[in-house]
Amino acid sequence: MEYLFSPVKVGSLTLKNRIVMPAMHLGYCDEQGEVTDRLVSFYEERAEGGAALLFVGGCPVDRNAGSMKGMIGLGEDRFIPGLSRLTGAVRRHGVLIAAQLFHGGRYVRSDMIGREPLAPSAIASSITREVPREMTLTDIQDTIANFAEAAARAKRAGFDAVEVLAGTGYLISEFFSPLTNRRTDGYGGSPDGRMRFGIELAWAVREAVGPDFTIIFRIAGHDFMAGGNTNREAAQFAHMLEQHGVDAFSVTGGWHETAIPQITMDVPRGAFVHLASGVKAAVTKPVISCNRINDPSLAESIIRDGRADMVGLARALLADPEFPVKAMTGRAKEIVPCIGCNQGCLDRIFNMEPVECLVNPRAGREFEVPPVQKAARPKKIMVVGGGPAGLTAARTAARAGHAVTLYEKLAELGGQMTLAGATEERREMGIFVAPFTEQAKAAGAVIRTGVDVGEELVRAEKPDAVILATGGEPLCPPIPGIDGDNVEYAWDVLAGKAVTGGSIVVIGGGAVGIETALYLARIGAIDADTLKFLFLSRAEEPERLREYATRGVKQVTIVEMLDKAGADIGLTTRWIALRYLSQYGVRVMTRTKAVEIIPQGLWVEKKEGRELIPCDTVVMACGTVPVNPLEEKLRDLAGKVIVVGDAKKARKAYEAVHEAFFAAREL
Repeated sequence: MEYLFSPVKVGSLTLKNRIVMPAMHLGYCDEQGEVTDRLVSFYEERAEGGAALLFVGGCPVDRNAGSMKGMIGLGEDRFIPGLSRLTGAVRRHGVLIAAQLFHGGRYVRSDMIGREPLAPSAIASSITREVPREMTLTDIQDTIANFAEAAARAKRAGFDAVEVLAGTGYLISEFFSPLTNRRTDGYGGSPDGRMRFGIELAWAVREAVGPDFTIIFRIAGHDFMAGGNTNREAAQFAHMLEQHGVDAFSVTGGWHETAIPQITMDVPRGAFVHLASGVKAAVTKPVISCNRINDPSLAESIIRDGRADMVGLARALLADPEFPVKAMTGRAKEIVPCIGCNQGCLDRIFNMEPVECLVNPRAGREFEVPPVQKAARPKKIMVVGGGPAGLTAARTAARAGHAVTLYEKLAELGGQMTLAGATEERREMGIFVAPFTEQAKAAGAVIRTGVDVGEELVRAEKPDAVILATGGEPLCPPIPGIDGDNVEYAWDVLAGKAVTGGSIVVIGGGAVGIETALYLARIGAIDADTLKFLFLSRAEEPERLREYATRGVKQVTIVEMLDKAGADIGLTTRWIALRYLSQYGVRVMTRTKAVEIIPQGLWVEKKEGRELIPCDTVVMACGTVPVNPLEEKLRDLAGKVIVVGDAKKARKAYEAVHEAFFAAREL
């Protein structure tokens, strides 16, 4: 890791390594935007973990900039004392800190600010569907001045740098884009006119902070909006900004409105590094590559190969604050990676809740939940089940100094998470099993697979406590014909144990049903390597290749009783799952009840009446029920019996991990 952990000069600053944490909206401030203990503790732990530079924000620069719940205030001097407390806490650890200057433009909702939002032109976004007010020349000059004042305020509060948020579809990128800038004055029209707002803003910020204070711009490397700016225009914008005092560039993906996923698990790791490389070719100042970089080897290769000068690890450091120090000290196998699930971060933000993390139960709770401490009286603990809940319980209890043995009746660990990662789009779901296992072993836990725990073993071991994380099993609904030879279960399909015919009906349109349908629909479609070979060889037309890549040999239909499929999938990822169903030709029938399975297919009941869907195979994906055969039997054999995860109640992995973590802490 010699490249990743080499110093780099950014403006007047020298970073000790090439790892930075981009700004994330966390929702940790109070309603007025004041810094809280939660925010300070969160960033202080990331500073202790070894990153070189932490960006915090977005920080609204004025009242028109918009403010989601819990954003960090920077628009008035009254915020300086709290911000100084934050910067002091981070800098005590030898880590630099920057404030991200934010203005939401047309993404701001009127109910946020009590007035019409401002934008370059009166064009609504697909997110708010509100028509903003076109900014006057006075509005433009006032806004530029407010950015400058916020930058000066950040400097007084002890920040080492400021980052101007000029991408993601917010105000500055709205001025730069021909889609959202229809002005006919000097701030519109030609590319030079559309860049003028950002350039004048850069001038004003430089004037406000002086010649030696570091200024970074965060830009979209490609808008991914039809008719919008591409990487070529982004590189041109960066080149012009560099001429006007900008010291570095953080390159992200597209706008919030784009139909191209940015940070979900279906996005390949490092998928947008090429955008940073395109910008880097046009400037001489350092460039940060961002989005879906969660592996130290990938980060090292990006720097080594000259594709970027630094890497931005936002959710990677949410998931594991010690990512840098673990990578630097040869403990990379213990890094718990962000899996791109969005369950604890973006889904919660859209529900107006503070950010947490599926794989890191302490994220956002550092101020009230300290690292696991050694127990005054170590106990003997049996953990039954090696899925996400069991592994979490084992590593947590072992870290507390307890004598922990985890038992898994199967040959492999992971439980349902292994099945959840069966499709390409969700391949990341199971990757935290290995680091959780490594951490449990490093803490002293013993892991035994292929052991079916019963009363005799517990009686022989005489544990002080047993944590039951025995998971769940498929729900078997009372549908006539469910015992037929043409019926399979989703779990067996995803495990590669089931044989299915050419036409298949999946009963159940939740997350498991959709995943199973995609798994089946992809059988027979060409793989990525073949697609690349055929494309580069010009063997087929691009549209024909798209067809080959999205059409397999099976016809798949989903039957769902509810009004919509994917009701149990988070808001920020459901649209992606539904789009994949469409791309792979999966038929989705909602408001449809399965009533009988016969050898010829599935009878369903709809509003219009009964209908037979002919098919070769029916696959059951109707949900999960707890498996907990031991709880009552063990009450008299162990000092304490605790049930966690799906063994207690079938839910998402997020709940299973968090529940197991806090249960093990209380031993």
